[in-house]
Formats: sequence, structure tokens, C-alpha cells
Amino acid sequence: MADSPLATIRGRVLAPSPRSRTIEQWPDALVEVAADGRIAALREAPPDCTRPVTWPGAVILPGLVDAHVHYPQTRILGSASGPLLPWLERSVFPEEARFADPGYAAAVAEEMCEAFIAQGTTLAAIYCSAHPGATEILLEAIERHGLRAVAGLALMDRSAPPPVLLPAAEALAACDDLHARWHGRDDGRIRLSMIPRFAISCTPELLRDAGLRSREHELLLQTHISENPDEIEHTLELFPGSRDYLGVYEDHGCVGPLTVLAHCIHLSEDEWSRLRAQDVAVAHCPDSNFFLGSGCMPLRKALELGLRVGLGTDVGAGRTFSLRRVAAAAYDASLLRGAMVGPEELLWLATRGGARALHQDDRLGCIAPGFDADLVAVDVPARLSGPALLDALLFRHDAGPVRATMVRGRVLRGEAPTLEPGPTPGPEPSRPA
Repeated sequence: MADSPLATIRGRVLAPSPRSRTIEQWPDALVEVAADGRIAALREAPPDCTRPVTWPGAVILPGLVDAHVHYPQTRILGSASGPLLPWLERSVFPEEARFADPGYAAAVAEEMCEAFIAQGTTLAAIYCSAHPGATEILLEAIERHGLRAVAGLALMDRSAPPPVLLPAAEALAACDDLHARWHGRDDGRIRLSMIPRFAISCTPELLRDAGLRSREHELLLQTHISENPDEIEHTLELFPGSRDYLGVYEDHGCVGPLTVLAHCIHLSEDEWSRLRAQDVAVAHCPDSNFFLGSGCMPLRKALELGLRVGLGTDVGAGRTFSLRRVAAAAYDASLLRGAMVGPEELLWLATRGGARALHQDDRLGCIAPGFDADLVAVDVPARLSGPALLDALLFRHDAGPVRATMVRGRVLRGEAPTLEPGPTPGPEPSRPA
């Protein structure tokens, strides 16, 4: 990781709107970055600009935001043993049991961080295992690599093999300890969240205490909902007093503006209305939904309801760490639902939308003055512009790689920028993104 931020970045820029699901294209722009890593200005490069393009052939966009991913599933990416509940038993739980071993957990944490950087993901909402030590190891790796994360212990005290369970009192004490030492580290770069894995894996007491801590400490609460019909049926058997799956979480204080629900495939109309009324965020995970045969979430419906929506790789049911591929899967799923969501909106969801879903939109997801310079440079043919540029960026699976990934203007890893031959011409007024 670079010791100091790049002062000026020149190139083609894709700048998401702060509010509408649109992207402004700047064919040749200068992004000025202050010493604190925030963007000071975005302006057109003047005709006589002598500063070379920082990464020739690349396009610059905000860092990608993974709204839902599982750390202990990194090495079982693509393990075909689904659907959901059999897949958990055959592939996931045996793998997650290995995270009791600190050496194993450390090796996988490195692999996950390297994968984020290689794919241009600068912020991720991460489910850890039920092992406090492994969670600590991941947070240390995130800090060392310079990435951002919202992460937490996976809370599970029933309905799984003993090696991946942790009694409620012990799990909550570990959450309190991790929160005290890690939450808000480095000006909010690392944050803790409460993660009752899903209702099946939690006793009512654990669900209630997770919701209580989320509210008391203003922590995100991440969980799954309505991914699979068998999952829904089993959930309602365990919680017979609740009206529906969402009602289980409502009854235990786990639903509100800080809640991020993954999947949301088989929700009723009433459940969708209640999500809107309670300002719940949605993590859309189309690739994993395809892989496990779970179904297609109605993305257009969620957007029309005004819900905050981000895209999640959901590794390891998801088969890639690339949010560009996930956006392509979201496009395919929207076509199957008969309500297309196009590439401009999808790129917005993978950047600005994810920042909003994770309550970090005050500083992330835009390329504009005042926002942190979390950026990614991706190879896209220079001849492309307009819709063709977005199509190539998201839908060409064999298109160009990520050239560089930056957090607060510091290059975490990637090709060194082109050397600067001389000073940039004098400042010009910033144009709003």
C-alpha cells in the first residue's frame, strides 16, 4: 500500500450521481486528492494538460462495494452440493469448522483480502464464522491491507454441528469485546456488525440480544431471509408464533434502518411493504441465487419501492469475487423476471448503492469533492464511450482486468501510475458530479 495518496489522477472517469441511479461519464478528467485522502476536485482536463493519463486504457470509477460475502467460504467457492440447506450441511459447515485453527483462518483471510483488491472491491460486508479468534484474524488482515469492512461474528447457537456453534452468552460477550476494540478503527474504515446468521441458526434469546445490541450501539444487523422455500418452511416451524419470515425478525427486534437482508427472493407483497416502511436495506446476490437454484429476486420491485439495494457476491455460493460479474448476473435475473435493470443502474448499485445500503454514503460511492478517494481503475478499450463503455465494463467476462485499487487515494495494489512529467495547469472550478 502506498504511504501517501496520489495527488492527481487523470483519465476517463465514471462518476455516480449521489441520489439518482445514473452515471456521468467524463472522457478526460482530473481527480484532485487532498492529503487526507478525500477528493478535493473533479474537473475536466484542459486541452493543454501536460499530465499524462495515470493508467492509459483504463476507466476510473468508485471502489466496488460487496454488500454480502462470507469469509469462511472463500475456499469452497463453486462447491456444487446445493440447494441451500443440503449445501450448508455438506459443504459449508465442515469448512467453517476449520476456522477454529488460527493458521487456517489467517491463510484464508489473506486470500480473501487479495481477492477483494484484485477485483476492485474496497468495502465489503463480511460474515465471519462463529469463532471469535478467526474474526479477529480477519479484522487484522483487513486493517493491514488497507481495505474497508463491516464485519462480525456469525451468531449460531443451534441447528448446526457443534464445531460451528457458540452459546449465546459466549458469542455476545465476544461481540462486545470485538466492538470495544475494533469498531470505528481508522476513522470508520473498519466497523463491526451484528450477524445472526439466519433465524434457523439462532434461538429466540440470541436473536433478541443481537437486535438489542444493534440498536444500542448503532451497528448494522446483517442476516438472510427467504432464500429458499425449504428454509422458509423450517423457519416458520421453529417460530410458529410469527406471521411470516420477516415477522420472525420483527418479533425479535432485528428489523429497522440498520438491517441489511440478503436474498429476499420469496417475500410476500406484505413483507415487501413492511421492508419499505421500516427502511430496510437489501443485499441482492443473483449469482449465488442461480448457483443454488434459489430463484430470482425482483430487483426492479425493490428499486421501485425506494429500498436501499446493494449487490453481494455471496461467496462461496456465489462463484466469483467480481462484482462486475455479479452485476451481469443481476441483469440476467432481471430479464428473467420481465423487468430489466440496465447497466447504468447496476453499476450505480455496485458502487453508490452499496455504500447507501451499508450506511456509508456520506463519504463513499461518489467521485466528487468531499468524498473519500476510494477508486478502482479497470481496463476498457479506449474507443468505447456512452452505453458501449458500460456494457463492456459489466458484461464482457473476458474483458480487461483491474489495473489498480485505491482506498483514500492510496494504491493498495496494482500497476504503478504513469510518472508525471510536470505540474498540472492551474486550478479550474469543480463541476458537480
